[in-house]
Amino acid sequence: MLRSTPTPSCFLAPRLGSRLHLIPWCPSLMPPYLELYLCVIIQLLSIITIWSISFPLSPQVLNRRCVEAAVMTGLALNCTINRKSLFDRKHYFYADLPAGYQITQQRLPIAVDGTLTYSHLGGRKRNAVVTKSVRIKQIQLEQDSGKSLHDDYRNQTLIDLNRAGVGLMELVMEPDMSCGEEAAAAVREMQLILQALGTCQGNMAEGQLRVDANVSVHRPGDPWGIRTEVKNINSARNLARAIDYEIQRQMFVLESGGTVQNETRSFDGKTGHTIPMRDKEGLQDYRFMPEPNLPPLMVYEACSTAPPGVAPSQVVVLEEVRERLPELPSVRRQRLVETYGILPEHSFTLVNEDGLMDYFEAVIRETKAGPRKVIGWVMNELQGLLHQQNLSVSQSPISPQALAQILNLQENGQISSSIAKQVFQELWKTPGKTAQQIVKEQDLGMVNDSTEIHRICQKVVDSHPDQVRPPWKRAVLNKLMGLVQKETKGRADPVLVRAILEQKTS
Repeated sequence: MLRSTPTPSCFLAPRLGSRLHLIPWCPSLMPPYLELYLCVIIQLLSIITIWSISFPLSPQVLNRRCVEAAVMTGLALNCTINRKSLFDRKHYFYADLPAGYQITQQRLPIAVDGTLTYSHLGGRKRNAVVTKSVRIKQIQLEQDSGKSLHDDYRNQTLIDLNRAGVGLMELVMEPDMSCGEEAAAAVREMQLILQALGTCQGNMAEGQLRVDANVSVHRPGDPWGIRTEVKNINSARNLARAIDYEIQRQMFVLESGGTVQNETRSFDGKTGHTIPMRDKEGLQDYRFMPEPNLPPLMVYEACSTAPPGVAPSQVVVLEEVRERLPELPSVRRQRLVETYGILPEHSFTLVNEDGLMDYFEAVIRETKAGPRKVIGWVMNELQGLLHQQNLSVSQSPISPQALAQILNLQENGQISSSIAKQVFQELWKTPGKTAQQIVKEQDLGMVNDSTEIHRICQKVVDSHPDQVRPPWKRAVLNKLMGLVQKETKGRADPVLVRAILEQKTS
C-alpha cells in the first residue's frame, strides 16, 4: 500500500495499497497456466478430476513446501514468523470458485511486520540510486481460485479451473509508497528476492505473481480518501501505468465535485485506463469463519522444540529454513560495490538484469583488466547489443570467456581500444571464432614498428603544413592523431603516436 507527499498542482496526496499474489514454486503444484479458448479447455477438463479443482467437499491437504516458502519469504523480509497461525474460510460466489469459499488466513497469518527495501534510478539524468522502504503488513497462505476468460467476440465467459485449489502466498504492503514508479520498483525487488529464495519464479506474464493495487487520494490534513482496487496487474510496467492513471482519475473526480466509489477495477493495457468491474465487498460480505478442516499451523524454532515422536518431514523448523537463506539482492549490490569498487548504479543494473552479475564476475575471473574497465564493456557494448536485438544475457553470442580474451589482448598491448570494439562486433556476428583468430585473419594487431609509425606521422605532418605552424592548437594534434590512426586502421599505439607528433610539431 502506498502514500505520497502532496501534489502541488492539486494539493491531493495519493495513498496506494498493494497485494502481491505469489504462486510458490513446487513441481507438484505447477500446472500449465493457460489462457485458451473453449476447444482446448474442454480437453483440459477431461484429464482432471473434481478433487483437483477445489470442488465442494474435496479434501484439504496442507502442502509443506508452501509453508516453507512463506516462512523463507518472511525471514528474507525481516518479518515476525508466528509460531501458530490459523486458517479461515472467505465466502464469495463467483463462477471461478467452485467451492463457494476460499481458504485464507484472515485472523492470524503466518508472518507479520516486515520491511522491503527497494531502489530505483532517480535524479535529473536518472542515474542516481534512490533507496526507500515499504512496510510489510502480513504474509498469508491462501488457496487460489480459477480464472474467468471473457470472450467479447462470442459474448460469453469461459472458466479455466486449471489453477483452482493451488496454494498461493499473499503479501500485503502498508501505504508507504506514493506513485507508480515506486510501486513498480518495489515489485521488481520482490521478484528478485523470490527468485533468489527459489520460493517463486516470479513470472508475472504467466500469472506466477499477480499484483492488486489499492489507490486513494486525499487533501493534506484530511482523513484517508475512499480507495479503489485495481485487480490482477500482470507486469511491473502496467502496475506503474495503472497506479498513475488511477491517481489522476481520482484527482479529476474530486476536483470536479464528484465522489470516488469504493470499487474494484481492472487495467486495460492497450488504452492505459482502469475500468470498473464491480462494487468492493466489505469484510461483512465475506462472512469469514474458522476453517474446520485444517488445524492450527505450527512452526517450531528448532528441532528440539518440536513435539516428540513427530517425523521431521512433518514439521517446519525456523532454524533449518534460516540456514538455507541465500545471498539477497541488496547484499549482492553492496558486495559488488565493496569488492570491485564499481558505482552503486552499476551494481543496481548488474543485480536487476537476470544473469548479468554472473556474466560480469565470470569476465573478472578470466581477465587482467580492472573491474571498472570490465563494467564499462558489460554496460555499454554488451548491454547495448542485447537490448538492440531484444536478447537476454543467457542468449548472448559472446560468452564471458570470449569477452575476457578481447580484454586480455587489449591489456597485453596486442590490439587498441578501437580494434577491441571491432573484434567484439565481429565475434557477435561469428561466435564460433575466437578473438585471436579474428585479429590474425583481419590483420588487426598493433603496429609495433616505431620506424613505420615515425614514417606515417611524418607523412601526415608534411601533408598539413598550414596547420602545424606555430602557434598551433591542441585540436590540431587530435586531428593529426586521427589521421595517423586512419592510415594504420586503428592499429597504432595512441600514446606513442601522440609523443611522436608532439616531437615533430614542436
